[in-house]
Amino acid sequence: AAAPVAVAVAESKDVPIILRGLGSVAAYATVDVKSRVVGNIIKINFREGQAVKAGDLLIQLDPRPYEAVLAQAKATLARDQANLENARKDLARYAKLVKGNYVSQQQYAGQQATVNEGEATVALDQSAIDAARLNVEYCSITSPINGIVGIRQVDIGNLVQPNTQNLVVVTQIKPIYVIFTVPETDIDRIRDAMHKQTLQVLAFDSADEKQITQGVLELIDNQVDQSTGTVRLKAQFANADESLWPGEFVNAHLVLEVERNMVVIPSDAVQTGPHGQFVYVVHEDDTVEMRPVVVAQTERNQSALRSGVASGERVVVAGQLNLAPGVKVRVTQFPGGVLAQSPRASAPNRK
Repeated sequence: AAAPVAVAVAESKDVPIILRGLGSVAAYATVDVKSRVVGNIIKINFREGQAVKAGDLLIQLDPRPYEAVLAQAKATLARDQANLENARKDLARYAKLVKGNYVSQQQYAGQQATVNEGEATVALDQSAIDAARLNVEYCSITSPINGIVGIRQVDIGNLVQPNTQNLVVVTQIKPIYVIFTVPETDIDRIRDAMHKQTLQVLAFDSADEKQITQGVLELIDNQVDQSTGTVRLKAQFANADESLWPGEFVNAHLVLEVERNMVVIPSDAVQTGPHGQFVYVVHEDDTVEMRPVVVAQTERNQSALRSGVASGERVVVAGQLNLAPGVKVRVTQFPGGVLAQSPRASAPNRK
């Protein structure tokens, strides 16, 4: 009696060759916001989780002590500039008198030194003004980058010290990075592919079922982790929809290339024997042939073959235990749509 089997038809498709790696999402930039001056907080100008731009005011410290120092420095400068102006006039008068020997050369040189001293004093006063003005500016603590503010660490009225306590953390997530690992044996393949084109990286959720977004490979790390035999890769994603979040675990699919017109069959059709992988091909007279195959990649129950089966041929996907070369079969099931392109296979063309 003919052996009952289920079959499917091999199809030709464009297949992306993918390397998988487990990775985590890393922020493009992270800044711990601290105060540069001591002062009391009089205003908090952000909401936790708010998107901010570089230069936006986050926290306002009481600027009055530093404004008083600035005013004092300006007054000192005005006084010393007046003294300098007077010294310069005396020097001009001495320059005329020394020609007629009405004053000694020593007196003239002394007045010149007085002018030089006054100029140095004015320069010192200007430096004090610049420092005081800078401290006044430091009382307005602004965001250094575009990003998202986290949970604030202080409240209004707190006295903060310079360069000690974190006030809030600002994290830039547009763009964003995914850092993942692959075996060190794949380094040469990846480098060769990078020389040919920009490589796409597909980010999938932790269950490896749903594609989150798509980015590009930035670099291969400069050393291999000898304890695990893996190397880290870094991919950049635009993250315009904020679908990736720092610290999140994702599955990264690195697309090395897209091979055209590869034969694709259900992975259930591929069997393993003493001499390697094979499939049962059903001929027109409903007899089967055991044919060796070379599998390039298996994704979502789809196996892409480099050789062994031609497009349009029927392969057995269930009932192989009762088969041997030349056995007559009876097709009891012909699954429709089994070979429909899987989401992962079409991932490089997604927008």
